[in-house]
Amino acid sequence: MEGNVLLALGLTLFAGLATGVGALIAFFTTRTNKKFLSVALGFSAGVMIYVSLIEIFVKAKDALVAAHGDSLGYWLTVIGFFGGIIFIAVIDRFIPQKNNPHEVKTVEDVHAAESLSPSLDDNKLMKMGMFTALAIAIHNFPEGIATFMSAMQDPSVGIAIAIAVAIHNIPEGIAVAIPIFFATGIRKKAFKLSFLSGLAEPVGALVAYLILMPFLTDTMFGIVFAAVAGIMVFISLDELLPAAKKYDETHLSIYGLVAGMAVMALSLLLLA
Repeated sequence: MEGNVLLALGLTLFAGLATGVGALIAFFTTRTNKKFLSVALGFSAGVMIYVSLIEIFVKAKDALVAAHGDSLGYWLTVIGFFGGIIFIAVIDRFIPQKNNPHEVKTVEDVHAAESLSPSLDDNKLMKMGMFTALAIAIHNFPEGIATFMSAMQDPSVGIAIAIAVAIHNIPEGIAVAIPIFFATGIRKKAFKLSFLSGLAEPVGALVAYLILMPFLTDTMFGIVFAAVAGIMVFISLDELLPAAKKYDETHLSIYGLVAGMAVMALSLLLLA
């Protein structure tokens, strides 16, 4: 158990800090590799959707059916699944559209900042960057819970989800870094805030460990795991695929989606 806890916490830390990788990419490359980001985000969505519906949802249903019987167990699973979707959707609704952390940004935007007019309202840009960092932190919190719970139940599934979350955190890091760099012209400050916004991921994992784990009966596990599946599916459909399509060229995002599903399916078969 202790080994699983450390692995689960480590995976959430790895996934969360990928926001800092996004900032580094923005500052130290000259062009956005849109093909790579489109495939990578599609791949991430494929992994999340497949593992949520094929693995996590089924395990949640099995636990709840074993505890409450076929009919009630299935009902509780469905309620947990859509409860997770509602939970993450409500969080998303409270974030103003203009500060949406999943608005697509490119490396070229960073370099354009160096030639911006001095009359630009730096305070507004700084505020936008801070709100974006806060928005991403709020989004990352339930993702941390989902990654942690998945890793505790099945480390191989947790690793796959952590990699998928890390991939989708990279463009989020760019989205934080760009407006802050616009406002300050200081790469270090933009990187630091981008990096810190990802720490909400391991914070979510710690909350799951300290608050949920002591009360983790079969029923609690099943409902939480079903909610994790709902959260992952919502993130994939609402965030990853739209972002992948914005970077898209010649259906690469869909090819990435199918590849993510195939890799996840193959890994589950090999580990069965």
